[in-house]
Amino acid sequence: MVKTTAPSPRSRRRVDVREWMGGIRVSGFAFIMLGLVVLAACVLVPSVSTYLDQRAQIAALEESVRVSQEEVDALSAEREQWRDPAFIMTQARERLYYVRPGEVVYLIDDDLPASALPDDPAAVSSDVERTRTDWMSQFVRSVVTSGSARTAATGP
Repeated sequence: MVKTTAPSPRSRRRVDVREWMGGIRVSGFAFIMLGLVVLAACVLVPSVSTYLDQRAQIAALEESVRVSQEEVDALSAEREQWRDPAFIMTQARERLYYVRPGEVVYLIDDDLPASALPDDPAAVSSDVERTRTDWMSQFVRSVVTSGSARTAATGP
């Protein structure tokens, strides 16, 4: 029976980096290929980013063309409606209140139901007050003062 024991920390071998690097042999061909890959990456990265930016711009422009086309379609449909004499007559009646000769139109100002009307407003004042000055003399004084002023006074 073979007895195996785990190596103790003191018996572990230290790895020398110089020895490990010495074991790796890089041929000239591998070095040239690595250089070409790095060069290709440096050349292609700006081109790829430019391509992606241009694709984003194209997508945004296609979206704006789609929105504009929807607006054109809506305006074309509206133009077709305005070519119909019945639609024009309906619009003139509704918007401008035009009527045919002999027709009677009734306009209802308060067409709200009673529940939507506001409650009776409270009285502003229960007392009637009398002014201390005569309104005519106050008016004349105001006209004379404003006519003789050299500069315009700002309001309160």
